[in-house]
Amino acid sequence: MTLTRQAPAPSTTEPALPAPRGPLSAAVLDALRTGGRPGGALDAVPDDVYGEDAQLTLYCLYELHYRGFAGVDPEREWDPELLTVRRDLERAFLARLREDAPVDDVRGPADVDAEMAGLLTEPTDADGTGVSHHLLRDGEPWQFREYLAHRSMYHLKEADPQAWVIPRLHGAAKAALVTVEHDEYGSGDPERVHARLFAAMMRAAGLDDGYGAYLDLAPAETLAEVTLMSMFGLHRALRGALVGQFAAVELTSSPGSDRLVRAIARMGLGPEVAEFYAEHVEADAVHEQLVRRGVIRPLLAAEPELAADVVFGVRASSFLAERLERRLLGAWGARATSLREPLPPIG
Repeated sequence: MTLTRQAPAPSTTEPALPAPRGPLSAAVLDALRTGGRPGGALDAVPDDVYGEDAQLTLYCLYELHYRGFAGVDPEREWDPELLTVRRDLERAFLARLREDAPVDDVRGPADVDAEMAGLLTEPTDADGTGVSHHLLRDGEPWQFREYLAHRSMYHLKEADPQAWVIPRLHGAAKAALVTVEHDEYGSGDPERVHARLFAAMMRAAGLDDGYGAYLDLAPAETLAEVTLMSMFGLHRALRGALVGQFAAVELTSSPGSDRLVRAIARMGLGPEVAEFYAEHVEADAVHEQLVRRGVIRPLLAAEPELAADVVFGVRASSFLAERLERRLLGAWGARATSLREPLPPIG
């Protein structure tokens, strides 16, 4: 089945503000929309910091540091009251993650090596239970399109959250991380920027490739993976956790990308849909070596006290990824959409 309808060309404008999902996001979004001060609903962090209201609020506050939103004054990026809200949400989010992804067993660099080795252990195609395994064995085109809509929340800003950590590193670790980021940004060729390749794949699959186009459809589980990266990247104190998160992505991406390339071929979606993942089969196999040997080893040689933070970044990232996988596979197993609302049909 070849998807032929092309979505509009990529947009470089700021995305629209999303609809609120609770009292906190309503107060923050109203302040951004009107230029006013946040309201009294900002006094309390939602009990469920993984939930829709908290995660949408945190995502939107972080987005002020990326492209912002249409009609929102860029100066709101550094609004003291909004930053206070962000700080309170971050503290609650981080505390919950430390409970759900503990690192009490980490004592030094040797434990980081063991954690990295665990990431490289891959189940066979027949035994794997993750999303890429499902799409390869049993996935349908509508499920693959949903998967792209979820992933667009990260991949259309791919490499940007990790770029925040560059000035927080030094020496060999910085040089190696910049090498990986250089590849993510197309090695100087704007046509090969990975976010642009993802946008082209979305168009080929009949999706809107506009930055943030699916924010209203993306559930909290999807947003949490992105807010995690932004939180780690924007805090110097969490630089080790950001390196761990980046390692978790790079060490596991190549086999999953290979499965997705084969899944696309099995579904008959056309080679233009596969280019992004085909690029990542080879690129991330190289990046895995660079991150392990070029970034993590010199970082821990210089700052061995960051070992627990690196492992925390791996485990927190994996924990949130598993939450999203459960949502996708649970919904698809029930023949239901994994998004907050179904995607519009191709036509």
